Amino acid sequence: MRISTQMMYDQNMRGVSNAQSEWLRYGEQMSTGKRVNRASDDPIAASQAVVLSQAQTQNSQYALARTFATQKVSLEENVLDKVTNGIISAQEKIVYAGNGTLSDDDRASLATDLEGIRNQLLNLANSTDGNGRYIFAGYKTGSAPFVEDGTGTVGYEGGDTPITQSVDAARSMTIGHTGSDVFNSITSNAVEEPNGDPSETDLFKMLDSAIASLKTPVGDLDDDAKAAQTAVIDKSSRGLKNSLNNVLTVRAELGTQLDELSKLDSLGSDRALGQTTQMSALIDVDWNATISSYTMQQAALQASYKAFSDMQGMSLFQLNK
Repeated sequence: MRISTQMMYDQNMRGVSNAQSEWLRYGEQMSTGKRVNRASDDPIAASQAVVLSQAQTQNSQYALARTFATQKVSLEENVLDKVTNGIISAQEKIVYAGNGTLSDDDRASLATDLEGIRNQLLNLANSTDGNGRYIFAGYKTGSAPFVEDGTGTVGYEGGDTPITQSVDAARSMTIGHTGSDVFNSITSNAVEEPNGDPSETDLFKMLDSAIASLKTPVGDLDDDAKAAQTAVIDKSSRGLKNSLNNVLTVRAELGTQLDELSKLDSLGSDRALGQTTQMSALIDVDWNATISSYTMQQAALQASYKAFSDMQGMSLFQLNK
């Protein structure tokens, strides 16, 4: 078999090209720090890296969702802390109002104090976040949930569905209670009315009833009328106790959620670290191996250049000179 000069030339050119391609490939890996820069470098690792990248993105999205949820839950808890103090203050006024020796002026003064507390609680019930959205309006965040009509009666006009947020792949939690759940509800173990009547659930009705009773002069009333006014105060006292227990129950739920969010954040950080390690194992370079291969390939390329140069000297045209 005859080996032509063209065949030798082509063979040496392929050797040079292959050696140069390998050298450039290792150089690219060193410059990018990635062993897999395109799917053709390692199809299996590249496909696994795509799946892992999606998992990393999802984990980051849940971390952002937990940040938002923590802000919402913390804000609601702060507001309910003030609501708790307001209800306790109202209870103290109601207990003092049960003193049978109070004059009508004393009762009117207590009514004024209760009105101030009631208005404060109404303002808290219509609290907004930093973006002007109402905290206790459910999904109807654009308008005040509690509205006072012309007669002074407070009604709830917010949403009926609490706001929920997915904070992890298998966990969704309430991050915004409705005003109805907080201010118009009582717990299942609430103090019952002695005569079997339904317990009052509306915090503002409790306060309005007590205020109206305290504004009523009792100096000239007969014993039965005085007893009726006392019964109103006693019912308001039981109602405030039930309302306070309900608010404390909601706050306990919020506290549990804040603790859970903290633990989920820790778990998410551990997950992110594990995913980063896995991604590095899939696509990052092994620096020792890559530098060694780069150096070896550089030597091979130089040898290819030398062989190609020497091959030119074997031409018959060169020998005939």
